[in-house]
Amino acid sequence: MVETLLDYFQRGGGVMWGILAVALIALAISLERIYSLFIKLRVNPVKIVENTIKIIEEKGVKEAIDYLNKQKNPVANVLAAGLEKAGKSKVVVEEAMERRASKELAFLDQGMIYISAAVTLAPILGFMGTVTGMIRAFDAIAKAGEVEPTVVSAGISEALLTTAFGLIVAAPFSLLYSVFMSRINSFQKKMEEASNYLLEYLLESGVIREM
Repeated sequence: MVETLLDYFQRGGGVMWGILAVALIALAISLERIYSLFIKLRVNPVKIVENTIKIIEEKGVKEAIDYLNKQKNPVANVLAAGLEKAGKSKVVVEEAMERRASKELAFLDQGMIYISAAVTLAPILGFMGTVTGMIRAFDAIAKAGEVEPTVVSAGISEALLTTAFGLIVAAPFSLLYSVFMSRINSFQKKMEEASNYLLEYLLESGVIREM
């Protein structure tokens, strides 16, 4: 199996190296995304808000901020930014949380553009390899002065290998891209819900003002 793949790779020509480079880059970024989105972000926003509210009621805002700073995750950092504006208006608190959320969530999209590019670029490189391969095949036929089915089929077969490899690379990364985007959108929604939850509590408890 491995020898067959290596043989196909060699028969595909120089474009195969380009497709391989795209695949390796996309793989490295995908592994980092898996760690960042599914391991590093394994937090429960609602639980963090509930713990924060409990600490505020029992010990005060300052202790709640200390608790959030120790959590070291995007949700806690956003909530802490809001609590640091305790005593001010709802608008001020909201703006502080939104600014921090924009900063904290920037890393969620980190590298996603390269995975998207790989999904597009791999088939393009494959198609380019097929076109150049077909040109070489027909040039060989023209020089030979005759058309032999074996020569034509062999040339076309080798030319199509690059397209096949390009699609093989693009397919799994297309799926991973969709999974990653789903995770990102889900986490953003949960963070927004957590922020609104804390904001409503702060307003109702008088920690912040309406205006």
